[in-house]
Amino acid sequence: MTEKAGTIVTISLLDERSQQVLQQWQFENPARIRLGRAPENDVVLQDYLAVSRHHAELHPLDAQQWQLTNLGTNGTFVNRQLMSQGVVVAGDRIRLAKDGPCLEWQLHERCTHEQNPPQSLFCIHCGEPLVAEERFIRQYQILRVLGQGGMGTTYLAWDRQGSLTGQPLTFVLKEMNADLLSVAKAQELFEREARVLQSLAHPGIPRYYDFFTEQNQKYLAMESIHGQNLEQRIYQKGPVPPTQAIAWAIQICNILTYLHSLSPPLVHRDVKPANLMLRHRDKQIILLDFGAVKEIGTPLGTRIGAEGYSAPEQDRGQPCPQSDVFAIAPTLVFLMTGEAPLKYYRSHGRQFRLDVKGIPTIAPHLQQVIETASHPDLQQRYQTAQDLAEALHRCS
Repeated sequence: MTEKAGTIVTISLLDERSQQVLQQWQFENPARIRLGRAPENDVVLQDYLAVSRHHAELHPLDAQQWQLTNLGTNGTFVNRQLMSQGVVVAGDRIRLAKDGPCLEWQLHERCTHEQNPPQSLFCIHCGEPLVAEERFIRQYQILRVLGQGGMGTTYLAWDRQGSLTGQPLTFVLKEMNADLLSVAKAQELFEREARVLQSLAHPGIPRYYDFFTEQNQKYLAMESIHGQNLEQRIYQKGPVPPTQAIAWAIQICNILTYLHSLSPPLVHRDVKPANLMLRHRDKQIILLDFGAVKEIGTPLGTRIGAEGYSAPEQDRGQPCPQSDVFAIAPTLVFLMTGEAPLKYYRSHGRQFRLDVKGIPTIAPHLQQVIETASHPDLQQRYQTAQDLAEALHRCS
């Protein structure tokens, strides 16, 4: 990706005490920049009463110098010096009125972004995002689309100003589909995910950053997990040995133990390979998609669960912590066979059960653990995720 060179003007509104950037404007090769409270200005500062409607203008003199002209009744100050008309250069601080907002003025040449490696997110020369077209949602720049589904679109976004964590970072921004805004249940699930994530703190769960509405669209900002979900991993590389599947399942049990130990306990309701991310940097499992989470003790709601992974009581709209324990069993089957677990359900009297005795790669002890974890009668199941983790440890 290459671009024509040009001059980029960046104007940053600074916090008076911390000097952190509160808001930022960028202009490429502008012929004029107007500042003031009126909406037709290029830089609009309508919350500052000391600023005039049309307070100042800037015009380029050359590539490094711009001429500033004060138009405001309360004056314009450059580096604390009152200026009616004069020259500003990169790094100057412009204050509109003596006690008005402080703006930092910066100039730089636009990079041509040449010779970047394929699939790079940021230019190796200038550090700027490599995007075909600039798009912002609030102050967040969209880098690429990660996925699209029935509920909405998921983006990888860039927080240049560090407004989420105090330093610049990439993160996941989930946008709810506009045509679902009138569907109460869809809104409930989307907002529930934000509310639940905000209350959680575990290394196996993505960190919550923000939830907001912009132009009637709902957005959830959360930690970006760099990795591959287990469904993709198995389809791409094939089944894994039992030792690996067990190690991953124990990690899942640890995350579920945290969720189930909360007050009230939280049931994820959608544990499956597609919602389990293997993070590249440390090979840790991260549990995703908390839109289906249910608090124990709340009224029964919509039945949620993936076919083959959902426990019988969950299919009846009565999820409990043992329902999540159930889902680990078919997840193990998929990881070790690469096949949909529905293939291994058999009719046992009046019950429909997961039967893995015919799979030669699964040892008898592990077969027993899987069949106990997925018992149709939840009372016959492992009662906690910790119990299942201990049984899996004995198989490894």
